[in-house]
Amino acid sequence: MLILDQIQTSRCLDWDALIASLAAMFQGDCVMPVRHHHHVAVPGEADATLLLMPAWQPGQYIGVKLVSVFPDNAKRSLPAIHGSYLLSSGRTGELLAVIDGGELTARRTAAASALAARHLAREDASRLLVVGTGRLSVNLVEAHSRVRPITEVSIWGRDREKAEQAAADARALGYAAIVATDLEAAARQADIISCATLSRSPLIKGEWLKPGSHLDLIGAFTKEMRESDDEAVRRARVFVDTREGAFAEAGDILQPIAAGIISQDHVQAELSELVRGAEGRKSPDEITLFKSVGAALEDLAGAILAYQTARQDSAES
Repeated sequence: MLILDQIQTSRCLDWDALIASLAAMFQGDCVMPVRHHHHVAVPGEADATLLLMPAWQPGQYIGVKLVSVFPDNAKRSLPAIHGSYLLSSGRTGELLAVIDGGELTARRTAAASALAARHLAREDASRLLVVGTGRLSVNLVEAHSRVRPITEVSIWGRDREKAEQAAADARALGYAAIVATDLEAAARQADIISCATLSRSPLIKGEWLKPGSHLDLIGAFTKEMRESDDEAVRRARVFVDTREGAFAEAGDILQPIAAGIISQDHVQAELSELVRGAEGRKSPDEITLFKSVGAALEDLAGAILAYQTARQDSAES
């Protein structure tokens, strides 16, 4: 059995290979039950969330991710998200690997957004705005840069110090990154806006979105959370990672539906349909929106890639 820590997991999940693995898994044969989602009371603090996400390829691999989200961990200078992934044989049930769930989640989430952007963002999209300063922020810069010619990066966050650190981390990797102090101004200029926050109220307004822009919403993952307002969803052609997940948990989709702003038919396609050839962006001027709540098959694809890469590296050393 392999045990991959955060650094090892990161090294085994090359961005190009990971994006390709996700595309293949979305096209393939994967059983993916709806994830278990439990609220956990934390006395004196915001409620935590426990997520269990199983998936398997019949006869090949079976896996489950266990994730906890504690929003108030920032008060203790700790990450909000902790998790582990257990990968087993799909033939014998033998446990093959325990993989760092936080790193796996961060990288596969960013890779899924990049995969969607490959189909939805303009081919000449070069200005990226990242909203949020957590673990995902730099990953989103790296992943989107693999599918679009990103030359300008802005990072916005409520905490200026954290935004400065995220921008510095991006610059250390060779990206021209700055801190956005005015969210509206940055959003109006961006070709791609990628939001990764735990916001419960809209951050991005539809009136800010310029023609041809692509809005990527990945942070809010419950009915009560959202990162965009009704106008953003109304103006855009909307796509999701999975309809089942979006219609069960995505506040950015469910709240406008409940308000009568849109119907379920406003969702054009899910990611599996896009990678199989469904029409994504139709014109240079239309606004596209991708809403992700996370899909267990993404974790399975990443876990298999990490496991196979680690085994190959071990055999070669």
